Amino acid sequence: MNELIKNKGVNSITSKLSLKEKLGYGVGDTASHFVWDMVGFWILIFYTDTFGISAAVAGTIMLVARIWDMISDPIMGIIADRTKTRWGKFRPYILWMALPYSVLAVLTFSTPDLGPTGKILYAGITYLLLMTVFTAINLPYSSLGAVMTSDSYERAGLNSYRFIFAFVGQFIVTGTALSLALYFGGGDNAKGYQYTLVLFSIVSFILFMITFKTTKERVHPPKEQKQNLKEDLRNLFKNRPWVILFFVGIISFIMFAMQNLSIAYYFKYYIGDEESVQLFNIIGTIALIAGIPLSKPLSKKFGKRNVYVASSLISGMFFILLYLPGSNNTISIYILNILAKLTYAPAVPLLWTMLADTADYSEWKSGRRATGLVFSAATFAQKAGWGIGGALAGWLLALYNFTPNIEQTISALTGIKLMISVFPGILYMSCAVLLYFYAIDHKTCLVMQKELEERKIGQ
Repeated sequence: MNELIKNKGVNSITSKLSLKEKLGYGVGDTASHFVWDMVGFWILIFYTDTFGISAAVAGTIMLVARIWDMISDPIMGIIADRTKTRWGKFRPYILWMALPYSVLAVLTFSTPDLGPTGKILYAGITYLLLMTVFTAINLPYSSLGAVMTSDSYERAGLNSYRFIFAFVGQFIVTGTALSLALYFGGGDNAKGYQYTLVLFSIVSFILFMITFKTTKERVHPPKEQKQNLKEDLRNLFKNRPWVILFFVGIISFIMFAMQNLSIAYYFKYYIGDEESVQLFNIIGTIALIAGIPLSKPLSKKFGKRNVYVASSLISGMFFILLYLPGSNNTISIYILNILAKLTYAPAVPLLWTMLADTADYSEWKSGRRATGLVFSAATFAQKAGWGIGGALAGWLLALYNFTPNIEQTISALTGIKLMISVFPGILYMSCAVLLYFYAIDHKTCLVMQKELEERKIGQ
């Protein structure tokens, strides 16, 4: 039932979520992706080919921002866990940070004429601030999914909605960004990117407000729990399932960043048709959207860990095979991309669902709950992976002697091909090794859920 069940004066937190609430939560990730995918797919080629920053410097900017994230992510998790408002712990940050997130997105894709050094400083400062605000809105948003219900498979369903809507955002951004930039810019790429971000940022803000209005927090820390940061941190690093997912997340996002940032170069310089990257992205995103609904039934049948392991091995293999087709063999390129994305898709919601399970696991073992701190691992992994992957992409372009806006050497083209295929494929397959040691299965989830519910009833 959708209404909360009263049980000895305590609200049940295992009830099913309404469709309205699932949809409202889901569009929050669409909002995030209107900006995040512009960064994830276009920022590197924007820096090198439009703003005039070298690939090595652009990669270094991304890495420096990630070093800052090592500090800001856990701080944000700690702050969110200690926030007390009439809206809850996590929802208010969606309200407070939506506007700064939108404004900084536009500034990051703006190109003031500041000279070589000034451009580097401007790019570094705006990128750093955008990623800081991304932490301040995305970490609470991700944590919110863990406190809307305590049912592990209801969370899996919620995260399926989340990532379907996330990839709707990705579908729009990766499928229209270049065309919109050409339309708004009329040949001026700098103006085109800026106006495109104005449009995307307005839509992002509106969707975040919908998420804020339609969601509710239900899972709360034990009433007797006192604030103790030292103990929360100690429990976190004793939580082996969390540690495993932390490293899986970093490796996964290194793979995503390296591949996504390289695809624009692949189509511009290897295929020789820059705008066709949009069709490639659209078809890949459709495959992702088609595969995500399989996540919940597959995880129920085979277990979340096993689905994730199979996904990383099979999808990684298809990514590696993308190295083989020639520049004129576009049919094979598209087929391999579809197969890679379709087999990767069921694992997408599982990282976040399994992180929610580790928050329950920590409370079950220690009697303390620190949801924000647990999910700071996810946002840290997400941005650390993007930073490291972005830095590697920039540095590898420099290593393979890439020069923007000219015909590339065999060395540069080989590097670009490796960055969209072999390197990310091997990285993703390595996640299966780590997940072998992940020990929270379906039976454990049921025991945790039952015992935690009984503790709350007894309070």
